[in-house]
Amino acid sequence: MTRTRRAATAVVLALVLPLPVVAATPALATPALATPTLAGTAAAHRTVAATDTASSPAELPAPTGPHAVGRDILHLVDEHRQDPWVPSAGPRQLMVSVYYPARPGTGGAAPYMTTEAARLMLQMKVPGTTIPPEAVSGTRTWSHTDAIPLHGRFPLVLLSPGFTMPRTEITSLAEDLAGRGYVVALVDHTYENSGTTFPDGQTLTCTVCDDPDAYPPQAIEDSRAKDLSFVIDALTSHRHPASPFVHMIDSKRIGVAGHSLGGASAVPTMAHDQRVLAGVNLDGTMFVPIPDNGLGGRPFMMIGHPTGTDEDPTWTDAWGWLKGWKRWLTFTGSNHASFTDVPLLADKLGIPEPPGTTLSPQRSVQLTRTYVAAFFDLHLRGIAEPILNGSTSAYPEVGFHAP
Repeated sequence: MTRTRRAATAVVLALVLPLPVVAATPALATPALATPTLAGTAAAHRTVAATDTASSPAELPAPTGPHAVGRDILHLVDEHRQDPWVPSAGPRQLMVSVYYPARPGTGGAAPYMTTEAARLMLQMKVPGTTIPPEAVSGTRTWSHTDAIPLHGRFPLVLLSPGFTMPRTEITSLAEDLAGRGYVVALVDHTYENSGTTFPDGQTLTCTVCDDPDAYPPQAIEDSRAKDLSFVIDALTSHRHPASPFVHMIDSKRIGVAGHSLGGASAVPTMAHDQRVLAGVNLDGTMFVPIPDNGLGGRPFMMIGHPTGTDEDPTWTDAWGWLKGWKRWLTFTGSNHASFTDVPLLADKLGIPEPPGTTLSPQRSVQLTRTYVAAFFDLHLRGIAEPILNGSTSAYPEVGFHAP
């Protein structure tokens, strides 16, 4: 196999920006180029009235694991690295939601996101909408703030959201993994999403979105890899302010996953950080290719939506270069956003899914949770997971590229 894909990474970032209000077109409906939108038609967006959405907020599906879920929000500052997108801002600053197994009945209900972050997300994804931001920020979660952590040591999984999307887009996956016995670090990559709210109340917007041509996708993936490695440092070092979690985390069992550009960032993260033992890419184009050593034989799984015969060439290239355990799965009837909370929110807000979507929001969440958890259970816990070996009648929507 030739590695011609390396020369193709000059694709401009404009290609991965969402269409403002229309559904994804066939040309964009691939893991390579689509990003999650609260998508439908312009008319559909504008007919969603505030009274239709504010009466009862959306609710995430309950976690399926045996544990209650705690959540803590950390403000992390990397004093050894200048912000790559806004150098004048000084050291790189990140907001991270940490989900963890907790003692039942402790803590208070955790909000989904701040109202300002929700407003900015709606403004970017659904221009001209009358949807009140509270309809999104008020989404019910199943995690609890100030919950008492369970005793024990648990594997750590880092999660990275799609480009332009806040970290909250994969909250349901984070909560489910924590309920199953993982510590989960859900990372906002500052200046790369619609809005990140900091402890001082300031919400920083997407600088990278202002001039896509100036920020190659591979540079963003590499930057995210540095973000994620720093988060590992912060959560596993006794010398860092985030060290209270060091007593819960088994630093020898670390995985990474993400959606879209966040999923693709699993590749450079694993390539540059040997502490990360396993990775999952949820529907993201890999602008940074698999290194020649095939990630050292470490396991990697790709899950995407159907693309017909127009296969993402970066996935084809990656498949040939992965040297360890690997899977390439497709969820029939899904779209690019199906691996996130976005379809759940869109359904509640009355915004239609892109044409061709037949997988319900609830089923897409179930499938994503099931297969991501099975992957990490197998590779971070050594638990046999037969569903990863091939098609099963319990999940007929899941197709295997090549087991």
